[in-house]
Amino acid sequence: MYFDALSFLEDERDAWRPFEMLSQLTDEELDRPIEGAHGWSGRDLMGHLLTGQLLALDVARELAVGQHSSARERAEADEAARGGDVINEADILAWGAKPIDEVRQEFARVAGELRGFLTVVPETRWVKNAEEQQFFAAETIEHYEDHATDLTAILEAAGIG
Repeated sequence: MYFDALSFLEDERDAWRPFEMLSQLTDEELDRPIEGAHGWSGRDLMGHLLTGQLLALDVARELAVGQHSSARERAEADEAARGGDVINEADILAWGAKPIDEVRQEFARVAGELRGFLTVVPETRWVKNAEEQQFFAAETIEHYEDHATDLTAILEAAGIG
């Protein structure tokens, strides 16, 4: 539980930093499926994490100007209707269809943009709102922790780490 935005943002930044190493991989290394990452490639992991960050960014944009987020409501309804595994697979396919340069650009941009938007969202709408704070933690810090072993396997397969 966080009591101020700065503490959350610092922890999110620290948790994200190891994933930035994916940017050092070649295009070929990013596209190689890794058994130790349940068959995902580095690109798959990048896209999967980006999907959560982009949702969090949409929610932050809405909370910066209002009390609730319709983007979050739509995402929750979609997950209830289709299920997380189906959504994840569709998102990975969508990121896999994008040019690798676009994936790299988004990967370099989105986390910082999310942190920037969270600095302008009133704390009462996210840090001091337990439900919203949990949402942002789940899409960032906790999500990164969930995929730390995938990151390790991908980096080790590329000879990094």
